[in-house]
Amino acid sequence: MVVAMDQRTNVNGDTGAGDRKKEEGFDPSAQPPFKIGDIRAAIPKHCWVKSPLRSMSYVFRDIFAVAALAVAAVYFDSWFVWPLYWAAQGTLFWAIFVLGHDCGHGSFSDIPLLNSVVGHILHSFILVPYHGWRISHRTHHQNHGHVENDESWVPLPERLYKKLPHSTRMLRYTVPLPMLAYPLYLWYRSPGKEGSHFNPNSSLFAPSERKLIATSTTCWSIMLAILVVLSFLVGPISVLKVYGVPYIIFVMWLDAVTYLHHHGHDEKLPWYRGKEWSYLRGGLTTVDRDYGIFNNIHHDIGTHVIHHLFPQIPHYHLVDATKAAKHVLGRYYREPKTSGAIPIHLVESLVASIKKDHYVSDTGDIVFYETDPDLYVYASDKSKIN
Repeated sequence: MVVAMDQRTNVNGDTGAGDRKKEEGFDPSAQPPFKIGDIRAAIPKHCWVKSPLRSMSYVFRDIFAVAALAVAAVYFDSWFVWPLYWAAQGTLFWAIFVLGHDCGHGSFSDIPLLNSVVGHILHSFILVPYHGWRISHRTHHQNHGHVENDESWVPLPERLYKKLPHSTRMLRYTVPLPMLAYPLYLWYRSPGKEGSHFNPNSSLFAPSERKLIATSTTCWSIMLAILVVLSFLVGPISVLKVYGVPYIIFVMWLDAVTYLHHHGHDEKLPWYRGKEWSYLRGGLTTVDRDYGIFNNIHHDIGTHVIHHLFPQIPHYHLVDATKAAKHVLGRYYREPKTSGAIPIHLVESLVASIKKDHYVSDTGDIVFYETDPDLYVYASDKSKIN
């Protein structure tokens, strides 16, 4: 390692947690005593089997539920019904996203054409460029846990963090604004990274992928055009009520879930650089979550550790695969807190993490999140002056 454990915890603001880990005899950043092949061998053979019919059954289920909810909301047209509709429909938009995400991983089926067609339909419906996001998400999986090369909710190095205007920092680390970041990410990516998910010439993509990006951007544009036409036909307020607000709820689901799968654990988890990073060590920094009644609705995406290590496993086998692999993972697998029907406990984890996980050290190949002690102090001082 580049730095010893005691030095690393001092450099990266984790002195208390580091001491506790040493006392317990477990360091989550240590090289695991198993290989990824050991985990793979523990997973039953049936977990690797993809059924196009079963996958399509979930698509039909979700599309039917989306259509039924929309018809019911328009029929009753009551301000008592609309908030219930928005919450339910936004959650189903998120479920549709997860199925499109499976298409992108190839875990939907072994038929590339089916994956592409279904993925484009599902993701375009919720204004996600299928290939653009699929490719950047592939980059995320291939580099999970790497400070510079990861793609999703990447930690900011201290030098980059401190270059951001204070207003930008406040927006980035104040709930609920981070939970609305996904559309901006699609257009501009994260600070320190350039490119757009819609631009075939973006640095995100290889020259051979440009036609794919053009296709996805065209599908996205068609969906946007449909929404514009509908706004003229039935009125923008109607489109906002039926589609716009659920879309915002979907974005909040997406941002919250993807954030929580890589942040907010009770113990600080490492991020890696250089030779300290490996696919296995990076994957072991992901976190499983229990979403209560939503586990089945959003296709068990909370079983995230095994999904990250083996994204080719269909979502309907992730629970079985995780159960089978836990004895290999040992303490590197962090059992999720059991949720009630509604996962209210995750709100506390989300807010607490956003308030304290701000940046990582510019140096060191194993780093932990640090907190900017002045971020919210500045904001309160300004309010007093005003």
